[in-house]
Amino acid sequence: MTPPLNLTNTNPSLITFEPFTLPPTNQRTLTTPHPPHTQIPLALKPSSSSPNPTLETTIQTIQTLQKTNTLTTLLSTHGTLLFRSLPITSATSFSTFTQAFGFHPHEIIGIVVNRPTLAPNVSPANEAPPHIRIYNHNESPQVPHAPGYVFFYCQKAPKGNSGGETPISSSLELFNRVKKEIPGFVEELAEKGILSRVVYKWGKQYEGGSTLREAFGKEILDGEDEETKKQKIEKQIKRYGRGEWTRFEWVDDDHDAEGQSLVVTHQLPVIRTQSGTNLPTLFTGLAAYYRNKLGAAKGGKAERKNVATQLYGDGTDIPEEYLAILARITDEIRVLHKWEEGDVLVFDNVIAQHGREPWEGEQGDRVVLASLYDGECVPGAYGSQGWVQVVKALGG
Repeated sequence: MTPPLNLTNTNPSLITFEPFTLPPTNQRTLTTPHPPHTQIPLALKPSSSSPNPTLETTIQTIQTLQKTNTLTTLLSTHGTLLFRSLPITSATSFSTFTQAFGFHPHEIIGIVVNRPTLAPNVSPANEAPPHIRIYNHNESPQVPHAPGYVFFYCQKAPKGNSGGETPISSSLELFNRVKKEIPGFVEELAEKGILSRVVYKWGKQYEGGSTLREAFGKEILDGEDEETKKQKIEKQIKRYGRGEWTRFEWVDDDHDAEGQSLVVTHQLPVIRTQSGTNLPTLFTGLAAYYRNKLGAAKGGKAERKNVATQLYGDGTDIPEEYLAILARITDEIRVLHKWEEGDVLVFDNVIAQHGREPWEGEQGDRVVLASLYDGECVPGAYGSQGWVQVVKALGG
């Protein structure tokens, strides 16, 4: 068990965080390669010696802890932190809390979900309808430029046992389980990576999804002609900075009244390495992709629409039996976080996955906000091929 995070006896106004235990459905002890007794998530709340903390003392405490990278280090071990019983009550106070960690705000290039801004670097987590299940994934696995840290804040929780939990799992543990059960899959991923072929349309492809302008059109002005819009979109794609490993083409689309659709193809590493430990991690949404595709084939309505096609890097299909085992292992190692209003979950996006369970009721019965930040560096390479190293996006 992690000891209380004592700061200094000379400043009693700061908070002492203490770990607490969650039900086994919400928290579990991780296996290899995590250190013994490592829990996901690590749950923290103010100790009895720090009653009724204010937002100001909360921010001061986080900033003090981060002077020695205390919370960043805990994230690199546990993958996910839960903060409970803090005075976070709005998008604005959530924004202030996240900024106290000292990370650099993440700019999403090629976003596939719609995230309108509610406060500085704060947006809705996902606006897909309540019946849609979003399976475990690392944030933005279908594009090269992904955030290092993901914050979620529960502004409103579904009542009772109506659902809406957030799944949590370790990408490090996932790699080790998959390598043990299907080593051939790991070998193929290491050799080939994946081709992620993402389709963007001027119109919204599904409820909660993004448009082409939301994905790449931050410099587009109303009334500009089609050629100017395309040039500005292509400029944003080139910011990925990956040369031949990211390609794009404009295609005619009879179903998009506003113009041609855009297809962007990335050759990406699924296996990446954690900075500092060099441990391999599965950075992926392949289990979600498989479950969505399977559900759609069966006529299911609970799965999120796939806007990206996922293939091996050489363009061949990924065997379905591999994806089925990957999805099963993901289910076996995840926990479901049952939200309480005011909860904040913080993910190290390189080594932890998240998702969203459906809930009964209306869209407004569950309100979870998100804030994304870049890591100190990008994940390391697993192999020596040209496509295995992701890079930070070039400046806008």
